[in-house]
Amino acid sequence: MQQLSVAGATTLLLTSCLTIMVGTAIAPSLHVIAPQLHMGTMGSWLITLPSLGVVVFSPFTGAFIDRRGAYSVMQAGLAGYGLLGVAAIFPLPPPAILCIRFLLGGATAAIMSAGTALLAIHFRGAARLKIMAAQGMAIELGGAFFLVAGGILGDIDWRLPFSIYLLAWVLWLLLAGCVPKGAQPVVAENAGSQSVPPSVYPVVAGAAAAMLLFFTCILELPGLLHRRVQFSATQTGCYMGAISLLAVVAAGCLTVMVKRTSARSTLITGFALLAAGNLLLSGGERLAPLLLAAICLGSGFGFTIPLLNHMTVNLSTAENRGASLGYYAMAVFGGQFLAVFVVMLPHLFLFTGIGGLIISLMIIISTKTIKTS
Repeated sequence: MQQLSVAGATTLLLTSCLTIMVGTAIAPSLHVIAPQLHMGTMGSWLITLPSLGVVVFSPFTGAFIDRRGAYSVMQAGLAGYGLLGVAAIFPLPPPAILCIRFLLGGATAAIMSAGTALLAIHFRGAARLKIMAAQGMAIELGGAFFLVAGGILGDIDWRLPFSIYLLAWVLWLLLAGCVPKGAQPVVAENAGSQSVPPSVYPVVAGAAAAMLLFFTCILELPGLLHRRVQFSATQTGCYMGAISLLAVVAAGCLTVMVKRTSARSTLITGFALLAAGNLLLSGGERLAPLLLAAICLGSGFGFTIPLLNHMTVNLSTAENRGASLGYYAMAVFGGQFLAVFVVMLPHLFLFTGIGGLIISLMIIISTKTIKTS
């Protein structure tokens, strides 16, 4: 196995940013982009369909990783991501644009699963947990950066936010120059046919639950903050940006937290914090509970998603790692997609808060040891 340079590790971490960028690149300028593409009230599908595409294509990209290798899948994903991402600026009918956005989700699924698989090849034990935490930090930082960049570019011209997707082609070149192709393991003939270990399913279910608890809040916060404390759009953006930065800090503390306690305790803490954040939003009419909710949500996200990603890798073998990561990607984006429908429930935050507490209790009473290295 060739050693991965700092430039190679940085390249793989940057590819992780593309997973959250798939929606955030155009989200701030959606009100300008949708009329230009003749979408009307269907403009929100430009952001939603890639998530659905990830859910649909993740099992297939995961199996393809096990058959062809993570490096080849990453190359194909980066090439397709740039092409499909920028294609919406060309004169196409709305159905074609929606189809392209759905396929963009397939490219995103390939990048997400292959990127984690490549990191798993190069890192072991505590170093692997550390790089998975760094991956979570990169995703959150990328989300904050691309939200700002997408808004600025959209104010200049509605087409410019789509140019952000071309970053994938730059990363394709960096991948070729900085990440050794020979690093991927020899793929057996029956690879891809190996079943996913049963222990992976509870972990990916936990990832879906964590993302659902987090993303329902993200969807509801703009309206909630305006109604309760009359936040402006700028204030709301700062509040949500603070949640992302808190998630980065929590992910940065993940290795220390697991070392001093355990992965199981860290996971329980993460879900308890997500539950607390939802419950605080359910009744927080003043600013203080809302600020505390931001701390809970950011910390809960940073303690759950990167750790569950790490667990998925460690519970898999080289023969079925791609399939396992495919299910993980499906779970994460499935949680995002389901959140669109969950927000329609009455007493939303009370419902999700209680759900988070139940998950924490289920982990506490579980007798099964959680594998972390």
